[in-house]
Amino acid sequence: MEFVKPDINIDFMGKQKIGFILSAVLILISIGSLIVHKGPNYGIDFAGGTLIQIKFSEQVAIDKIRDGITNIGLKDASIQKFGHDIDHEYLIRTGKSEMTSSGLSQSLSEAVKASTGIVPEIRRVEMVGPQVGEDLRNKALLAIFYTLLFITIYISARFENKFLISGVVAGSIMAVVYFLSVFNAGITVLIAAALVVSLIVFWIFKFKYAIGAIVALLHDVTITVGIFSIFNLDFSLPVIAALLTIIGYSLNDTIIVFDRIRENIKGSKPTDSLPIIFNRSINETLSRTILTSGTTLIVVFALYFLGGEIIHNFAFAMLVGIAVGTYSSIFVASPIVLAVEKK
Repeated sequence: MEFVKPDINIDFMGKQKIGFILSAVLILISIGSLIVHKGPNYGIDFAGGTLIQIKFSEQVAIDKIRDGITNIGLKDASIQKFGHDIDHEYLIRTGKSEMTSSGLSQSLSEAVKASTGIVPEIRRVEMVGPQVGEDLRNKALLAIFYTLLFITIYISARFENKFLISGVVAGSIMAVVYFLSVFNAGITVLIAAALVVSLIVFWIFKFKYAIGAIVALLHDVTITVGIFSIFNLDFSLPVIAALLTIIGYSLNDTIIVFDRIRENIKGSKPTDSLPIIFNRSINETLSRTILTSGTTLIVVFALYFLGGEIIHNFAFAMLVGIAVGTYSSIFVASPIVLAVEKK
């Protein structure tokens, strides 16, 4: 079975302006949503507080549940249905995390029984203190940043054959991060400044493949986080795991294209222009890209629809990330390498 004909010749580089415009629009919408919502909708893992999942034997009005939890001091709690309607399950979220898990479960069960007349089943109680939540959020951001940084440095050493310079670049950027942290710069400011410095250093040392890779990965992460912000979905530790997986997946696809570009440049004819070489390289790897993305999406779709609510957001992040990552390998990373090569 052939999904892509061997002699296919799609002019991807001729459509790079359309790709750049589409990416710019998606990024602006994502950043705009994050600004309006003042960042992602952090879950209990990052914001701190308490998450309670309860189940009833029959349908219960949310107002009656609220009346019960108000009596134990949870006035600021939000209540929403969880799973399918026939499950009669609800999620209760509150910013408080002072009580012990066992004490809260008993008090909640008695209060809700009094207001609804039904004994609820307390299925899970998760508590995270505000300081722990902030620490987890900062560490998650740093994990994404260092993943992006060292991946692009590896690409520089791998494709540019400048191992010593790559090590110097890594040390320099880490020094910038340390210098800013001494002055208690916010984690967001610190990471943004370090990424800007990274791009400048990569430009100075002519690490064209690293520039293409880091811009494409930032493109993928920004759009995925932006879509979570647009739909107001919980941004939690499983989503961070999904983002790191997306970075690795997108990079794998990008490296395949980059490797073919490098091979074709070495074996090209003097009459071959760079756009022709880049188009040929992408077309030659197109079949592998489609097959890899398609088979991965089948698995992720199964997780999304059959995996249950607990991993729903993780699977959704993977769906978005794989689609955006496949697109960016062709329409973002490669055109940026071509543009830098021309410069």
